[in-house]
Amino acid sequence: MNEDSFAALFARSGLSLEDAEAELGISERQIRRYQAGLIDAPKLVRERVRDIAARRIADRPPARFSFVDLFAGIGGLRLGFEAIGGRCVFTSEWDRWSNETYRRNFADGDDHVMAGDIRPYGADPSLIPKFDVLLAGFPCQPFSLAGVSKKNSLGRAHGFADEKQGNLFFEIERIIRHHQPKAFLLENVKHLQRHDKGRTFEVIRRTLEDDLGYAIDTKIVSSEPWVPQKRERIFIAGFRKDVGFKFSGFDALIPPRKDWPTLYSILQSHNEVDAKYTLTPRLWEYLQEYRAKHEKAGNGFGYSMFGPGDVTRTLSARYHKDGSEILIAQKDARPRRLTPRECARLMGFEYGEREWHIPVSDTQAYRQFGNAVVVPVVETIAQYMEPYISDILGLKPMERPQAMLRAVA
Repeated sequence: MNEDSFAALFARSGLSLEDAEAELGISERQIRRYQAGLIDAPKLVRERVRDIAARRIADRPPARFSFVDLFAGIGGLRLGFEAIGGRCVFTSEWDRWSNETYRRNFADGDDHVMAGDIRPYGADPSLIPKFDVLLAGFPCQPFSLAGVSKKNSLGRAHGFADEKQGNLFFEIERIIRHHQPKAFLLENVKHLQRHDKGRTFEVIRRTLEDDLGYAIDTKIVSSEPWVPQKRERIFIAGFRKDVGFKFSGFDALIPPRKDWPTLYSILQSHNEVDAKYTLTPRLWEYLQEYRAKHEKAGNGFGYSMFGPGDVTRTLSARYHKDGSEILIAQKDARPRRLTPRECARLMGFEYGEREWHIPVSDTQAYRQFGNAVVVPVVETIAQYMEPYISDILGLKPMERPQAMLRAVA
């Protein structure tokens, strides 16, 4: 997207179409035409949107450190590190729809590059501005149990042999080698450690530690203490060897089990849920038949049903297809899918008082949330890393809760 286009200015303004209609006195239909470039927006309209975007950016608190957001998805890692005072100076995300959601939810200045393909920047990392911390949720499909199983069944390569996605880790390696950030955090599926009998992870470890000179520590974290979803991901944190960072104190930050949420905390009331999210008779019949067939064969494939007191399975990017991994029971009716808004809550993008804009179709929203990180998990990891980042940058550590003081003591 041209950074000076009306669409880019509008994204930086943070305005919804409804807000823009009231603010600019122009219909949503006309704004969409300006965004699509079908007609040029009048100069006064462009300047008004530019002013709104500038105010939004100016209202941000001063940055304590800078970071880059690679394979950014819709910005879950970014939210965690903004919460400890970081400022994003470069973003890379190849998916156009994720890009749209990302732009809608973050205020970036004209100098903030929103790159698509990371490979030109891996080939020439000097194109990326200087930064202190690198964040990257590099593609997990080549390493996940489901992804490997599917690729095997299709006779396709997986892991580092997957040229399209699997070897993108080495773009991170080239960027780290050039910029030598003070710290980094990488995220992937839990199965990364076991992929190819541990050989894949050994390549990653050797690259980061032996070749690049960092000390890394890993932590597999479940999202269950923060959101009502069982979702485990591996996080790889890297610092200089003399920093002494370890995840050993992280568990002190996990909320007490009595405070772990259930689905009740994220579900909309029955009256708020559109009937379109209720499964059609044919789809419900198919899912029941599919489950019965596999139960007869002695395996556990099939839909999963949940109620307000439950904790769900992992939300996946395929959720838009039939919703089978997380169906919500309805009294005297067929079950339904989660709504995109409920998915935003299940992934922690709407958490506490934080609101999340969903400017894309339901299908794209389900894919985005299914591919995302759970934000409160990342926020907690960022809080845990913050004193180490502050120390290495010579900053005064932020105020921290008592649990945090115990964890880092």
